[in-house]
Amino acid sequence: MENLMHLLEVLNVALNDFFKTLSDLLWGWPLIVLLLGTHIFLTIRLGGPQFKLFKAIRLSVSKDKDSTGDVSQFGALATALAATIGTGNIVGVATAVALGGPGAVLWCWLSGVFGIATKYSEGFLAIKYRIKAPDGRMLGGPMYALERGLGWKWLAVLFAVFTALASFGIGNTVQANAISTLAYDSYGIPVNLTGGIICLLAALVLLGGIKSIARVCGALVPFMALLYVLGCIYILIANGQHVWPAVQLICKSAFTPQAAGGGFVGTTVIMAARYGIARGLFSNESGLGSAPIVAAAAQTRNPVRQALVSSTGTFWDTVVICAFTGLVIVSSIIAHPDISVEDGAALTKAAFSKIPYVGTPLLTFGILTFAFTTILGWCYYGERAVEYLLGKRWMLGYRIVFVIMVFVGSIINLDVVWNAADCMNALMAIPNLVALLLLSGVIARETRHYLWGNRLNDYSPDQQDN
Repeated sequence: MENLMHLLEVLNVALNDFFKTLSDLLWGWPLIVLLLGTHIFLTIRLGGPQFKLFKAIRLSVSKDKDSTGDVSQFGALATALAATIGTGNIVGVATAVALGGPGAVLWCWLSGVFGIATKYSEGFLAIKYRIKAPDGRMLGGPMYALERGLGWKWLAVLFAVFTALASFGIGNTVQANAISTLAYDSYGIPVNLTGGIICLLAALVLLGGIKSIARVCGALVPFMALLYVLGCIYILIANGQHVWPAVQLICKSAFTPQAAGGGFVGTTVIMAARYGIARGLFSNESGLGSAPIVAAAAQTRNPVRQALVSSTGTFWDTVVICAFTGLVIVSSIIAHPDISVEDGAALTKAAFSKIPYVGTPLLTFGILTFAFTTILGWCYYGERAVEYLLGKRWMLGYRIVFVIMVFVGSIINLDVVWNAADCMNALMAIPNLVALLLLSGVIARETRHYLWGNRLNDYSPDQQDN
């Protein structure tokens, strides 16, 4: 038995080292440049869909009942936001500041601004190439765009495999572990008890399918996001005299080296750009290919309408929430130079502890709800990927295994899973970016027709066929 335990420990270390090395390679400069380059390319080619942001927000809260789809546009958006708004928006931004300095906040924000065009394009392809299943459900996502738009079934299969694997990592076990660890560290609640509760709650929602998931996310996401933003506003008011200096420091540090001092470590422009862009891309998932899987279920009369609605996800996720978090972190460090900036989680906790009485509970509640809704959203992504690969008969089995893994993730060490999940996410992005770039002509043509031609209320022929 002792030899077996030693062998398992050695295997665990070897796997962790392998996936960490692969993750560092995949998420290096080539992929970051490719993602940011795609954002900028699509922004230019589509004429800047960011300029239609207010129209997109209005469409996201309107109903298009006469159109085909499984859930409302808002339900699809809320489910996508549930999967993207997570611990990365809170702890992740602080980590970017700790590693890349205050300038990382601006690079993170810029990745969100340009990423709106990529999320728009993903939503477009999701509707354009979706299909209607025999039972009437709408199915779509990058795998269908790759197969139907480009005729590349093999690449579609690879994307679906990576998505299914990622759903058990970043979308399941790591989120459940974050919840159980936080509950234990903050309130001493045993991890197995927390795991059991999360498992039960997840099962009650997930076994009801997309309509149940969309209903719960539609109720939780706006509430939790608003509560978190209000907490950020309170801290910024408390740090009032330091907010403008924080803005100046963020902008200056994004383009000039940051010397050590004032609570910050010394950083270069390259470090600020690398960590800021990487965190922005990772938090809003623009280019990852996950959000269009649920966008395909939306009730919409033409692909451009849902493309606009989908694009608001990146706006809320990065341009708003990550920006608030960044300002809170940097202004808090300026106001309290004694705050340690070496660890992102500790940095976030220290900033929110400045809210009397409710600061720590607010942060705890935010992370708990963000992580739980991420589990809900990613279950849908993984389910659609498994259905694409194996058929509908495997859906119930996938849900059961997914719920079991929620409990497993709550009670085990996840270093290997974290690094493996990072690899799967990067491998998801590559096929999706291929589809976006090679089908950009189709996206641009219909964008000119529906968006810039003021025909957003028209029904597209392919949607009428569905």
